[in-house]
Amino acid sequence: MRALPGGARVYVGIIVVSAVTILLIGPYTGIDLQTLIVVALLFVVAESISTSVGSGGKAGMSPSSAVSLAAVVLVGPVGAALVGFASCFAVRRLAPVKRAFNGAQFALAAFAAGHVYLLCGGVVGELGREDFPAVVLPYVAAVLAHSAVNSLLVGVLFWTLGQVRPRGRGRFNWRPLVAVELSSMGYQMLGLAIAAVWGGVGIVAPLLVLLPLFIARWAFAQQVDEARAHEATLATLCQAVETKDYYTRGHCMRVAEGAAMIARELGMSAERVQKIRYAGMLHDIGKLGVPTKVLQKTGKLTDEEYAAIKLHPTRGYEIVREIGFLDEALAGIRHHHERLDGRGYPMGLVGMEIPESARIISVADVFDCLTSTRSYRKAWSVEDAIVELRACAGTQFDPRMVEALVRAVEREGWETPDIAEPPGGCYGSAAAEAASLEDEAAAVPDPGTEVSEPAAVSAEERAVPAPAEGAAPTTALSTGTATGGRDR
Repeated sequence: MRALPGGARVYVGIIVVSAVTILLIGPYTGIDLQTLIVVALLFVVAESISTSVGSGGKAGMSPSSAVSLAAVVLVGPVGAALVGFASCFAVRRLAPVKRAFNGAQFALAAFAAGHVYLLCGGVVGELGREDFPAVVLPYVAAVLAHSAVNSLLVGVLFWTLGQVRPRGRGRFNWRPLVAVELSSMGYQMLGLAIAAVWGGVGIVAPLLVLLPLFIARWAFAQQVDEARAHEATLATLCQAVETKDYYTRGHCMRVAEGAAMIARELGMSAERVQKIRYAGMLHDIGKLGVPTKVLQKTGKLTDEEYAAIKLHPTRGYEIVREIGFLDEALAGIRHHHERLDGRGYPMGLVGMEIPESARIISVADVFDCLTSTRSYRKAWSVEDAIVELRACAGTQFDPRMVEALVRAVEREGWETPDIAEPPGGCYGSAAAEAASLEDEAAAVPDPGTEVSEPAAVSAEERAVPAPAEGAAPTTALSTGTATGGRDR
């Protein structure tokens, strides 16, 4: 409890005291004691088994919400509150303060749902055929009330913990919580089925309804574990690439997150967002096939060395193409250095010929490079990087992807890496001559070909000093090219 901020301690205390007060006041008249005990025990069992939702495993769901809503029908508001408070006895590793808050939270949500159920004309007790379909509407209202109160209580807790900010960097991600609530509402609807068959088969009713649910939960848990294994495997491949250069550490994961932000902003399904995130993680995997001496070479590259660098998207595709779950990610890995004007590689695709996943990765890749510190320059500000991306939209980048990233960053913020300065080096032209190569050019004309404008390069391939504070970025905006790296 002492580890919590002062506001959180006060809030948790108020919630727990409120729940205990409701339980003490009652009344308990008219509640069938046997039904109350059985439902409470079932709730404890269900609450002891949770399934993670989303990556990271920080949010979870369990069948207990169905039991809680069944209690609303079978034993009324006060009985349902007592069943919800039984969450304190769940067989899970939880700190005492978290146990107390969870129990109080479930009790208050069930109590509120019970009163909404009664206000809408619901009947308490075992249901008969004559109660249908009239009971459906009050029950749906109770489900909505339960979810609303539960979300409000959890949301205020996050706010008191400082994890919810009105705007800016580090804004709380609500999506996992929304996923949990939607899943819980689906479980809660099954509570009506439990209450409906309770009168006919008694305590066997929950088993008939929830046993298939527990089996489905087990299957879903296996799927979650498999997804985590995939994630761990891809993260290991990322680390293998990033060990070649101090300044690329974390780059792949940041590109993955940026690509996922764009995909979500475009309204893509969760499955497509995950595939594009995988593409961001593995977009530079082909560098495993590039000699380390080339990647870490100081000074400019020869034509042969530069040609080896340009092969990395194709090599990356060849490395991972047999991994079945990547699907759309393969196209993003292979074509993330294509340009809308056709001056990219490896195939020189033009416009919408470039796969959508690749157009997303391209924007996220350059944005992270501009906002990351390199040995030859300090990181640009997010604002300057956005100006640069917009200047290159239509030639190098898909304008739709650029604007999607801008909207997502303005809403969610962007986490920049914590590299303060080059180890043993300095910023500027002197460092640029000795800069380690991190990534490759987005497009470079063949040797000997004359061009009327500078070669189009990605953010990592031309040494450009960081813009002075209050000044415009030093870039080749007139060429429609995002710069910021080293020439070959």
